[in-house]
Amino acid sequence: MMEERLARTREEIVTAALALVASGGYAAASMPAIATRAEVSTGLLYRYFPSKADLFEEVFRRASQREIDACARRAAQPGTARERLAGVVETFARRALKGPRLAWALLAEPVDPAIEAERLRYRQPYRDIFAQLVREGIASGEIAPQDADIVAAAIVGAIAEAMAGPLTQPPEASAADPERDARLGAAIARFCVQALGPHPHSGAG
Repeated sequence: MMEERLARTREEIVTAALALVASGGYAAASMPAIATRAEVSTGLLYRYFPSKADLFEEVFRRASQREIDACARRAAQPGTARERLAGVVETFARRALKGPRLAWALLAEPVDPAIEAERLRYRQPYRDIFAQLVREGIASGEIAPQDADIVAAAIVGAIAEAMAGPLTQPPEASAADPERDARLGAAIARFCVQALGPHPHSGAG
C-alpha cells in the first residue's frame, strides 16, 4: 500500500511537470509551480526528485517516448526507404506543431546545462530510426552507400533547426494559414530525402 501511494505521488508530480511544460515551456515549470499543481509541498517534491534535472530527465523521457513511438510506427509502414523517411519527418513535424510549447521545450528552449545534456540524449532514438531507414535503403539499392549514422545525425539536426522558428510563432499563424503546417512538414521531408543524394540508378533511365 505504501509503495502504491509513493508511486502514485511520483506519477502526479511528473504529470504536473509535463502539463506545465506543455502549456508554458520549461520556464513555466519551476519546482514550486510543479509542487502546487501536483498538490504536494516543495519539500516533498525534492524528496522524490533531488533536483530539477532529475525531474526533467523523467519529463523528457516521458514526452519524448510518445513521439519516438509515433515515428517508429511510421517508419515500420510499407513503402520505400525514402518514402518512409519522408513520412517519419512529416509525422514528427505534424505532431510538434500540434503541441508547439512542449515541442519547443523538447527541442530548443534554453535550459540548464544538466537538463540540456539529458535532452540531447533523447535525440539518439530518432537518429537510430533514420539510420535504420538509410541502411535499409542502401541494402535495397535505393540509396547510395554512405555512413548511415552520420546522415541520421545530420537529418535530426536539420529537423530541429528547421522547426525551431515555427515552434515559437503564435498559434494565430497556423490558424491564419491552415496549410502552413503541412507545407512545412513536406518541405523539411523533401530536404531530408534530397540529402540522401540521387537514386543510384537515376542516371540509367
